[in-house]
Amino acid sequence: MTIALNNSIAAMTPELTEWRRDLHRNPELLYDLPRTSRIVADRLRAFGFDEVVEGVAKTGVVGVLHGAAGPADAREKRALFRADMDALPIEEASGADHASVSPGLMHACGHDGHTTMLLGVARRLAETRSFDGTLIFCFQPAEEGGAGAQAMIDEGMLERFPVKGAYAVHNWPGLPVGEFAVVRGPAMASAEAFNITVEGTGGHAAMPHRVRDPIVAASHIVAAVQMIVSRVVDPLDNAVVSITAIHGGEAFNVIPDRVEMKGTIRTFSDAVSKLIEAELKRICERTAEAFGTNARLHRPPKPPYPATASGRDRARARRDASRRRPRSRARRFEAGDGIGGLRLRPAQSSGRLYLHRQRRHGRTSQSEIRLQRRGDSLRRRLLDRIGAARPAGVNGRADRCFGRAFARRPWIAVG
Repeated sequence: MTIALNNSIAAMTPELTEWRRDLHRNPELLYDLPRTSRIVADRLRAFGFDEVVEGVAKTGVVGVLHGAAGPADAREKRALFRADMDALPIEEASGADHASVSPGLMHACGHDGHTTMLLGVARRLAETRSFDGTLIFCFQPAEEGGAGAQAMIDEGMLERFPVKGAYAVHNWPGLPVGEFAVVRGPAMASAEAFNITVEGTGGHAAMPHRVRDPIVAASHIVAAVQMIVSRVVDPLDNAVVSITAIHGGEAFNVIPDRVEMKGTIRTFSDAVSKLIEAELKRICERTAEAFGTNARLHRPPKPPYPATASGRDRARARRDASRRRPRSRARRFEAGDGIGGLRLRPAQSSGRLYLHRQRRHGRTSQSEIRLQRRGDSLRRRLLDRIGAARPAGVNGRADRCFGRAFARRPWIAVG
């Protein structure tokens, strides 16, 4: 969805850019965010927030802003907006003028942008107070593996500031500038780390018959792991298993006695995660045994963070709020080739969607399709209209095409 910026918000862009670049130059890690959290708290106070609380989960910041009618009298009239503030232990090599000045640290995941976006929202809403109820602004530390959100919850943040729902935005470089996406259901997978240690018997590379080579065993483990998602996980489930680091040996002529590997598991459900863990352990042990070596799978003691999922009602609320914008418009969407000339395009000015079917001899038929509030209803209505206008034999292909398109982008909407 493309949204035209309000002039007052567009006027803030140069200043917001400078805020973001300042945060990018000065990244901080996990819970050690003294400068970042101080900047956030000072700005919220300068905006005129009704309450600002510092030190939640060490360096987290919470701001409270009431609407024009005053504080909300019930949890149902409270919402929480959230951004993360921490950087990553990565050396920046971008060469940008605003590159990190802290050796070994970088805002590589965009949390400088998240913090700036939420500060921009805070400033604008504090100026207008043009909403009903109370908004809670949560600036979270330690998103990158430190469980900062859980730490804030454990310290009683949601008991002190009860809300009906929580909302956040994550930057997504693959989307064109000016567009955003809303996803129903799982949006960000749970992330789990693992280590694999393969132990054998080292020796001289010129006498491999006297060793039990852990490098060969580790190589076969890596190859076998690639089969977990394709041959063990249900095709209807989503999962990723990646080996991301292999370390073994130092000399060119010595076979080592030990190889260490690191990797990650990404899933949307605990059941799939446990299935992958069991299969990974089986592959490590039995593959190593086949080469006369030993392999052990090591997992962190704490359970992984669950997947980030958007509730259907929350996703619909975000989508409908975007549709109410007076100057919103849909991105262009095409069904693709091989569908009997069927094509979708937005009307030039009416905010409606038209179905075009190119006929032979250059003639075109057109059917107007009014949007429904739910993507599934829209899809069914589209297919019904297509069925009335298409040549015989197109139905199955069109259904599959639109099914894939709407499954892939359930957030497509027209204002």
